[in-house]
Amino acid sequence: MDDDGSARTTAPLEDYALLSDLHTGPLVSREGSVDWLCFPRFDSPSVFAALLGTPEDGRWKLSAVDGEVASRRYLPRTFVLETTWRTPTGTVVVTDFLPPGGDRVDLVRRVECVSGHAEVEHDLRIRFDYGRARPWTRRVDLDGSGTCALLSVAGPDALLLAGPLLHPAGTGRAEDRAGTAQRHEASPEGHPDDYRGAVSGRLTGTFALAAGEVLDWSLTCHPSHREPPVPQDAQSALDRTVAYWTEWSARIRVHDRHDRAALRSLMVLRALTHAETGGIVAAPTTSLPEEFGGSRNWDYRYTWLRDAALTIETLIAHDVTDGALHWRNWLLRAVAGDADELRIMYGVAGERQLPEHVLDHLGGYENSRPVRIGNGAAGQYQADVVGEVMIALAALRDAGTAEDEYSWELQKNLLRFAERHYDRRGHGIWEVRGPARYFVHGRAMMWAAFDRGVRAVTEHGLDGPVDRWRDLRHRLREEIMTRGFDAELNSFTQTYDNREVDAALLQLPHTGLVAPDDPRMLGTVARIERELRGDHGLLHRYRTATGVDGLPGDEYPFLICSFWLVEQYARSGRVDDARVLLDRLAACATDLGLLAEEYDPVTGRLAGNFPQAFSHLGFVRAVDAVARAEARPAP
Repeated sequence: MDDDGSARTTAPLEDYALLSDLHTGPLVSREGSVDWLCFPRFDSPSVFAALLGTPEDGRWKLSAVDGEVASRRYLPRTFVLETTWRTPTGTVVVTDFLPPGGDRVDLVRRVECVSGHAEVEHDLRIRFDYGRARPWTRRVDLDGSGTCALLSVAGPDALLLAGPLLHPAGTGRAEDRAGTAQRHEASPEGHPDDYRGAVSGRLTGTFALAAGEVLDWSLTCHPSHREPPVPQDAQSALDRTVAYWTEWSARIRVHDRHDRAALRSLMVLRALTHAETGGIVAAPTTSLPEEFGGSRNWDYRYTWLRDAALTIETLIAHDVTDGALHWRNWLLRAVAGDADELRIMYGVAGERQLPEHVLDHLGGYENSRPVRIGNGAAGQYQADVVGEVMIALAALRDAGTAEDEYSWELQKNLLRFAERHYDRRGHGIWEVRGPARYFVHGRAMMWAAFDRGVRAVTEHGLDGPVDRWRDLRHRLREEIMTRGFDAELNSFTQTYDNREVDAALLQLPHTGLVAPDDPRMLGTVARIERELRGDHGLLHRYRTATGVDGLPGDEYPFLICSFWLVEQYARSGRVDDARVLLDRLAACATDLGLLAEEYDPVTGRLAGNFPQAFSHLGFVRAVDAVARAEARPAP
């Protein structure tokens, strides 16, 4: 990386750690650079966007001078990141976290010298609005007692940096020992103690520490028209953060190494849930490519009904029903009274309009352009969505959570929506941008929607037009078996009008339409293995060369598809194959247990948005399926 930040080689995704306070999800590189941060929400404009460009697009780097990273880890059962640096003269530990709870968002960074002595260097470049707005930064007295901080403002947004003060780039050097008086070199203006402001928004500083000394910084967002908030005490904030995550994760049992990885995956699903609204984002990032250098780059910082429903199913399976109820309430607000205007995705608080546009000024991760914000797929019709939501809500009902008049009325409205759109072609689970089609997976999920409606009446005593739902369920089954199964190929097909195969067909047993060991399903699996699995053993979603998705370029194997194959193996008696593939997939995770959307088996790199809820819920389900097949307790 160049010191002036003019260019750099992007860090691989596996070098990044996720932090979360259930409001936003910054990414911190192994080298101590916060390269992605959206304040105050997952889907807010970024203040650090170096991940999608260069350091000049915003970052906060904290590193030991002349040091190297010896190790990093999350504190057990938390999202508190601890990175240990070794230098020729000492050892430094950097602790990064976001305290959950409350109505404020703070990024806290603590530096402790644990042996010898060392220097740490800060390079803070604040760039509001995806790097399009540079702030005015000035020193402020917070309480009239001489406690100072740096306030950066651009339009409606403000960030307050509390802790040992940094200087505008080029005005000199600041040193501090555990909070003692700062010693400055003279600035070019000749006024070392007069902080005059920095339009550039770049703040730098070097701080010397000896063994036992600690420095704390916090970065807090707030509306620029309001008074800056009082900084939190770092130690109490750390204690609260550790307590929150350890208490939340204490309910998850762990038996072996896959269970430990599944625990981290369940925690990722929680980390991607907005604490106040209950919206669950698909990933905290945008435009991380499905092919390095390619154009398949999408914004995943929103709540997909499908992804959230599958997440809720996974949490319910592990007795985490509080998050499920939170999401059900979010769903009620998002869909509101007009299910006929159902969207496939919403903003974190239920916003309906997510217009897609391109940020031309950002170079893209690994030069993968365009960089997009918003998502045009929000306006698509996807026939599977209602089925996935109905399956998740049925699981919540079966787990003992009673329906209220609003939640069941919502589900009846969703079934009315499915009935009104019975004959409509859709764009499928993969959100193809080619022509709409009858995707077999989507029709099977529509079958599942009416099936769960029938069961709600017959098994739980709820009201509804059960005879009509039964008829629609029967018609869909006959249609799928007639038009979506190719007897000559002995396989279900991707759509009614082609003979391709699709990894999403592995989800047919999950709907209940067919059993995992049904001969038609086994024939489909054999064909998926032949046509979508490479020598590396991982599955592609479908063959992009057919042009079905209407997009240029290619993509790497999608991790959730291979996790679905683990499930299918385990449920159809191929337990040894399931174990082997599960081990292969577990090795794709980072040292911190994080998974992206895809994996490039040639380079051994993660790709796509990161970390990805789809991949993590797929991993948990795969671990559960193998555990059940081995007749041992699930985590």
